Formats: sequence, C-alpha cells, structure tokens
Amino acid sequence: MIPAAPARMREIWLLAATFLVAVAGLIYELIAATLSSYLLGDSVRQFSLVIGVFLAAMGLGAWLSRFVGRALSGFVWAQIALGLLGGFMAPLLYFSYAMIGVVETPLFGLLILIGALSGMEIPLIARILKEIGAAEFRFENVLSVDYIGALVASILFPLLILPHLGLMSASLAFGAMNLAVAGLSLWIFRREAPRAAWPVWALALACTLGALWQAERMVGAAEARLYEDDIILTAQSPWQRITVTRFRDRVRLFLDGSIQFDSQDEYRYHEALVHPAMGLVAAPRRVLILGGGDGLATREVLRHPEVESVTLVDLDPMVTDLFRNQPELSALSSGALRDPRVTILNMDAWKFVETDRGTWDVIIADLPDPKSIALSKLYTREFYAMTLGHLAPRGAMVVQSGSPLFARDAYWSVIRTLRLTRNPQVPGGALAVLPYHVFLPSFGDWGFALVTQAPLDGAQPVLPGGLRYLTPATWAAAQAFGPDENETAAAPNSLRSHALVSYYNDGWDRWFR
Repeated sequence: MIPAAPARMREIWLLAATFLVAVAGLIYELIAATLSSYLLGDSVRQFSLVIGVFLAAMGLGAWLSRFVGRALSGFVWAQIALGLLGGFMAPLLYFSYAMIGVVETPLFGLLILIGALSGMEIPLIARILKEIGAAEFRFENVLSVDYIGALVASILFPLLILPHLGLMSASLAFGAMNLAVAGLSLWIFRREAPRAAWPVWALALACTLGALWQAERMVGAAEARLYEDDIILTAQSPWQRITVTRFRDRVRLFLDGSIQFDSQDEYRYHEALVHPAMGLVAAPRRVLILGGGDGLATREVLRHPEVESVTLVDLDPMVTDLFRNQPELSALSSGALRDPRVTILNMDAWKFVETDRGTWDVIIADLPDPKSIALSKLYTREFYAMTLGHLAPRGAMVVQSGSPLFARDAYWSVIRTLRLTRNPQVPGGALAVLPYHVFLPSFGDWGFALVTQAPLDGAQPVLPGGLRYLTPATWAAAQAFGPDENETAAAPNSLRSHALVSYYNDGWDRWFR
C-alpha cells in the first residue's frame, strides 16, 4: 500500500487533478472537432464523428486500465503521454494538412490515443485514492469533479480559450497542463513514483513549452503552406479563423479557409448581387444587408444617391472592425463602413430578423454558404418568411445562393425554398423569384435569387454609372442557364429537413475532394 502521509494533501491533490485532467480532456475533444470542421467542413458531421470516436476510445481506455499494475505509475505515464499527444495534436494536424493534404487519418488516430489515455484517468485516480486509504472515498465524488471540469471547459473554450489563444496555442497550453499534473504527482508521491519518469517528464515539458513559445510562428508557417499568397493578417475570433492574403495588388479574404473574395474580381460578384435589386426599386432609401461584413456590398449600395440609411448585420465584430478601421482593407470598400449613413450591428441574422420591427426597401442576404446546419437555417422557408416580413410592399430582396455548377442541387434548393415561402403581401400567393448567375474567375459560376412580392413583368433595373461589369446586356445573359446548370428537382430547405446541407457538401465534394 502507498504510505498515507500526508494523506489529506494527497486526497486534495488527486481530486484537483481529476478536475484538471477533465478540463484538458474536453479541450482536446473540442480542438479536434473545431479543427476537423475548419479543415474538412460540415461542422455537424465532424463534431458528431469526433465526439463519438473520442467517447468510444475513453470507454476502451477505462477497460484497459484494469491491466495497469501500479495505478500511480500508470497515471503519471498517462499524463506525460497526454501532454505530448494532446499538446502537439493541433500542430501535427495543421502541418499534415498543409504539407500533404491529409487530415482524417492523423486526426482519428490521435483521437483514439488521446481518448484511450483520458479514459484511463478516472479509474486510475480512484484506485490511487483507495490505495492511500482516503477516509471518505466515494467513486461518485470523483465522477462529480470530472463532470464539473468538463462543464468548465465547455464554457471557457468558446468564450476565452479559442478567441484568445487560438487552436495551436490552446493545444500546447493544455498539453503543458497535463505535464504539470504529471510533475506535481511525481513530487507529491515522490517516494513511490517511478524515477524513470522524471527525465522523460522534463524533456516533454521543455519541448511543449518551447513549442508554445513558438506557436504563432508555427501557425504562420502552416498557413503559409495553405495559401498561395503572402499572409498579411490572420486572427481567430470566437466564430471563425480570419486570414487576409496579398499577391502584388490583389487582396483575398478567407474565413475558416474558404475564400470570401478576391479584390481582382469581387466587383463582378458585388455588382451582380446589389444592383439588380436596387435598380428595380423606385426609391431604395432604406437598405438592410445581412452578412457582408467586408463592406463591399455596402460600397455598391452607396452608389445609389437615393439611399438614406444602410443597416448591416454581421455576426463577427472582428471582421467589421478590420474592414472599417484597417486602412488597406477599408480602402477596398472606399471606406463604406465609415459612412455616416451606415449602422453596423454585430449579431446573429436570425435573431435580428426575428426581433427587429423595421421595414426596408431592399434586403441583401450576403450570408456564408450553407455548409452546416447552423448556416443552413439562414436559407430556410422559416428564415425567408421572417425576413420578407421586413420588406416594403414594392421592395426587393436578393439572396446569394451558391454555385449552380459546383453545387447544382443546392442552388435550385434555395430557389425552390424561396418560391414556396409565403408572400406577406398576398396571402396564399407565391413570391416572384428570378434566378440568375455570373462567372467569377476566383469562384467559378455563382448564382443569386432576386425576390419581389409582385411579378417583375419584364421590368429592367436602372443601373448607376461607373459599373465595371453589369450592363443591360450582361444582366440579360445572367438569366440564362446552360443544360448542366438548369433547374433540378431539389427539395426545399426547412428547419425540419435541412436538405440544403447535404446538397451543398455533396456537390462541392464531387468537384474538389
């Protein structure tokens, strides 16, 4: 039996260690899930797979713990291994993806190892407590501390850890915490602990702290391999990874690795997005933009002299702050986000249209692609019904709708969803929905949907002067679809079905994975 003195200190430490390892274990799980959704897309599928594999591996680890002869030695070695595997998980996955384009195999291999080691912790701690003769040992007390640690981790990860540390630093920081648990356990149980663990622990700690010190350089090196251009800015917000690159005079914005615009051809997208809707409304005085935190759609809206106010609703304040205040980025939109007519609200688009009571002449939905259920809800009949309730009777709404070529079913699912959405001005009547598309060299063929409450009857938009792409001729051509992009029998999207997510991901996977 392990000598008990000083028994009380050992009991307290083991319960504290239970809390710390529970926090670290859940953080590793969240890092893996976030990284997999960032690198592979489809956050719901990735989170589900990561959680399932991790929990199964924990069960395997709990079962394997019975074969560990000395509980204390097993716990210390498990912490050292977790410090290395968990700590270096994010760096390994980043570099694996950046250098060889592979992430699934190392991801799930690491998940199984980290999950198994995490699953061994609680049974081993319970055995140590019994061996030191803990006066009031109850296994449920250990589990309660473990669950509290998991709760704390789940709260801290989105609010503090991800926005302030980022994935790579967070991985290494919590690896260092596992190593700290191993080191303190070695010291508190120094008479019984395996002496061979000391030099291994010291070397592991030195490597982890060294890597943590160089974490930002490692992020830069990994991202330099991911992007063709020079990275001029990278930041992690609570919602997404923001990366801005430059090649000569071209600037590109990436969110979670997906390109949002290329300054060389973004005018094609934004002119096509904004001016048909604006030009079909007699007096577009009040405009609502959902998304578009880069200010480029706002720039086009402000070309129309009738505009009196623009309300821009974008979830991420880091994006709007960058494109409003950073001189090089603000210049792309001609300072549109600093225009006194523009009001920026950083909030969820769904929450905004659900709670606001305003009415707008033009509504522009420039929202992220529906690659997850969280984003798909912004393309549902329910969301469109709420949004159109804010549209003036003779107003127009435009929705960026994805690629009719790369994700054909997804595009026509959006169109059909809008056609089946109730018309707030004509009870029981349908909306007038006009599909159109443009070619963007940086994106490929891209589609939109123009929505009005009354038929257009051949009305032509009045276009402002100085446009670089959109003309009456290109507008007419935009409404024609080739045989490989024509309408399909795609199902509409709703909160109950979320058919759009599968259409979107399957379409892009067929082309690019």
